[in-house]
Amino acid sequence: MIGKIFVTSSGYDPGKGKDVKDPYLGPKASLGACRPDFREQLQKDDHIFVVSGKVRNVDQFVIGGFAIEEKITAMEAYERFPEHRLVLLPNGQVSGNVIVTADGKQHPLDHHDQFERRIQNYLVGTNTIALLTPEEMEEGRLWTLDILRDVFGIKGNSIRELMGRNRNLSERQVLKLRDHLERVKIAAGKPIEPEEIGRVLRISTRDAIRVKA
Repeated sequence: MIGKIFVTSSGYDPGKGKDVKDPYLGPKASLGACRPDFREQLQKDDHIFVVSGKVRNVDQFVIGGFAIEEKITAMEAYERFPEHRLVLLPNGQVSGNVIVTADGKQHPLDHHDQFERRIQNYLVGTNTIALLTPEEMEEGRLWTLDILRDVFGIKGNSIRELMGRNRNLSERQVLKLRDHLERVKIAAGKPIEPEEIGRVLRISTRDAIRVKA
C-alpha cells in the first residue's frame, strides 16, 4: 500500500474559495477527472490525499483522502453515480467529476484535453477521512504544516517547501497522515486548551509557527 498527496488548483478551498469537486470526499468518495497520471499508477488499497489550493491570505490545509476500493471507467461511473455527472451550478461553478455524456462523448462543460486518457481509471474510494466542518477545517489550517513536517520528517515553512505540487507517500506515511487527520477531527470536536493541542495531535509545539489562541 502506497499513496500520493497533491495540491489542487489555486482558488479551490472548501471553506474560503471554490468547492473542490475532484476528488469528491463525501459518501462514496471518488477521483474521476483530475490527475490521470496518479489514477493510472495507484491501485486497489492505495491512498490519495488532497491539499486545498492557494487563496489569498488563507492557510492551505490537507482536506482529506481515501483508500481506493476499485478502478472503473467514466462510463461505468456515469451509470453508477449520476450525482457526480457534470453540472453548472447557479453560482457559475462546474460541479461533478464524471466527464462523459450518456453516449460516452466529452461533456461540453469539460474543457480539458487528453479526454481518452482521462476517462479511464475512475477511482472509487472507501475509508474516507476528511475535514469537512468549519471547525475541522480551521483546526486543519492551524496544524497542516506541522503535520506534513512530521509525516515527511523534514523542515519547511510552506506547502511548497514540504511537498511541492505533489509527493509520494509510503505505507507508513499514509498511516501517519490518516492518524493525524483523525486527531484533528477529535481536537475540532471538543474544547481544548492551546497547550494541550500538541499532545492530542502528537506533534511538538516547540517549533510551531502558529498556535491556536
